[in-house]
Parts: sequence; structure tokens; C-alpha cells
Amino acid sequence: MEVSPMTTMNVSIPDSMKLWVEQQAGSGRYANASDYVRHLIRCDQERLAKIANIQALVTEGIESGVGRRSMDALKATARSRSRISNKPSR
Repeated sequence: MEVSPMTTMNVSIPDSMKLWVEQQAGSGRYANASDYVRHLIRCDQERLAKIANIQALVTEGIESGVGRRSMDALKATARSRSRISNKPSR
């Protein structure tokens, strides 16, 4: 894994948020406050990427026009896909 060069950013936050960050950093899950903040930013980036992906799928669906399959057929396909994606990997 390639490590990017680090830079410093000063951020002002209320005392209550500072305490929260320090508690999270002190929980043992994170090395320090910066590690916790980087984790939050990565989570936000992943969340926004997922939202963009869902939006692209919705747009694709809208632009594809009116479907011809019945609701029962659509549900069956969705259930089948769900079972496949939820199978434990070996």
C-alpha cells in the first residue's frame, strides 16, 4: 500500500467535538486524533461514491424507458440476485 505524503490542516471545532475525537483516539482503535479524522474522511468519501453509483443506476433506469416485465418477475430477479450476493465466500 502506497502512503501519500502528509500535510497539516488546522480545523476549529467546539470543545465537545474535540473531547469526542480524543475519546475515539484513546479507545485504542485509532493511533491518534489524526488517524480518527482520516478514517471519518475515508468513510465520507466511500459514502459519497456509493450515493453517486446509486444515482447513476437510477438515472440509467429512468432513461431505459418503461419496462415490460411484471412486478412478480422483477421481485424474483431481485431475490435471486440477493441470494447470490449474500452467499458466504469460501
